[in-house]
Amino acid sequence: MHLLFDLDGTLADSFPGISQSINQTLTTLGREPKPEAQLRQFVGARLASIFSTLLQSDDEALVDRACDIYRPLFDEVGILESRAFPGIHEALSTFHDSGHTLQVVTVRSIESARLVVRHLGIDRYFDAVHGPARTQRTCEKGDLVRAALDLARADARDAVMIGDRADDIRAARAHGVLAVAAQWGYGDDTELRAAEPDHFAATMADVVAWVQSRHVPKHQDAGQFRTTGH
Repeated sequence: MHLLFDLDGTLADSFPGISQSINQTLTTLGREPKPEAQLRQFVGARLASIFSTLLQSDDEALVDRACDIYRPLFDEVGILESRAFPGIHEALSTFHDSGHTLQVVTVRSIESARLVVRHLGIDRYFDAVHGPARTQRTCEKGDLVRAALDLARADARDAVMIGDRADDIRAARAHGVLAVAAQWGYGDDTELRAAEPDHFAATMADVVAWVQSRHVPKHQDAGQFRTTGH
């Protein structure tokens, strides 16, 4: 099967570094830091959208300045707080060895996504990482799912999107791709159930069991790790 993974909240437990970097950005701009509980909802959103909301401003220059402050804070310091969720390495190894193809699909900028994937030590498992360029202010996750399907020349009926937010489920649905809700991530249960995924997984081991129960693929060479921006 063709397996598409969200990054933040699915593969990477990156919230500590994200929240610290957001609050450092806000204080640099002379704003009050926000409680972690308020920031959790923003994981998986584009930076421009996050700071437009937190700064309560549509001023593109101000929002761009906030993004420019945030990026090195996370990419150089906050990233060190990122860890792979339990069972990720074992699951990816199992999928890879079983002949499934694996790609990352994230709205984190492609440059930062590449850093996170490598920091976690999981880049060897993936055929590609898909994400928007830093200069791209908006991004539809469904477009990235489409790009991943096209790259793999995959039939949507033989593909699965694994993610922790409703946007992941909707992006999969837009292209007829099966959707698995990662309940260990940052999306709450109400959000995920409203999106109506095909399967709920409490752990990565649950994802492995569900995928393996649906299909036993022939071995395929995974190819070289590539990164693509859209």
